[in-house]
Amino acid sequence: MGHPPPPHLDPESGEPVDAYVVLASAAAKWGLVAGRLGRDTRDRLAALLGLVRAGDGDPGIRLDAAREAAGLLRERVPEEFGADEGARPVATPAAGGRVTVQGYAPEDLAVLLIDGHRMVGPVLGPVRDRLLAEPALDAEDLLRNGGSPFAPDLIRLRGEGGRVRLPRFQFSEDTLPWPVVLEVNGLLSADRDPWGAADWWLSANAWLGTSPASLLGTGRDRQLADTARFLMESE
Repeated sequence: MGHPPPPHLDPESGEPVDAYVVLASAAAKWGLVAGRLGRDTRDRLAALLGLVRAGDGDPGIRLDAAREAAGLLRERVPEEFGADEGARPVATPAAGGRVTVQGYAPEDLAVLLIDGHRMVGPVLGPVRDRLLAEPALDAEDLLRNGGSPFAPDLIRLRGEGGRVRLPRFQFSEDTLPWPVVLEVNGLLSADRDPWGAADWWLSANAWLGTSPASLLGTGRDRQLADTARFLMESE
């Protein structure tokens, strides 16, 4: 009686399977998959995905972690990622030779599970990319310059590899936050929704006639705070 093939091989043909496609598919189906994973499975999957998305990691380690993560998903959720033809995810090519499943990339699964937010996929993924493209400070740089990256009411975004990035507009000089930024971030609940708060600051605002961030240092602090307060009270 033969032994089952390793997790990264197709259980029927024994041929290698693209593990990254399975991870992208799990991101696309996260609403269905999340509730079927126990705590131990989530913890193990999170550890593996941390290796997968390490941008400066060894490619071999990343691939092995992706294969093990895909095998774990096939074992725990066979009805979605099992061997039958209907359960196999269908990938489509994306920019840079990557693959996506329904617009979700393999790295999106790490964002959903480890970072705990839903700025992924074909709709919210581009918003995340736009916000991460804005000038920002790394937590390590801020610490070296005497700042406090984990101070209350600062926007902290998770960038490539899970690194903490703090949008640069929040600081007037080096590591000194604008007082009005801290006030508005508190109103916008930036601790719970940092992406929404960052999008408010960096997007054009019809009431202000420009992006709120562009008004910092222009003497319009009260208007910024009042606009944010009106927004939250009207929701």
